[in-house]
Amino acid sequence: MSKKENLEKNLEELSQIANWFEEREDIDLEEGLKKVKRAAEIIKKSRSKLKEIENQFKEVEKELQE
Repeated sequence: MSKKENLEKNLEELSQIANWFEEREDIDLEEGLKKVKRAAEIIKKSRSKLKEIENQFKEVEKELQE
């Protein structure tokens, strides 16, 4: 799976988690905590992937300047 697909999948899952919270009047605290932990995990992975992509852009930019 490509980085783009991973990032898109991550954003989709984060959106689903946000919708889960928005759709409920009463939230099961244990389930809510699981969702928040999963969202934090997704955000961490996404930041890492974005940093990798940024570094690749910097490498390409450096090569073009040579």
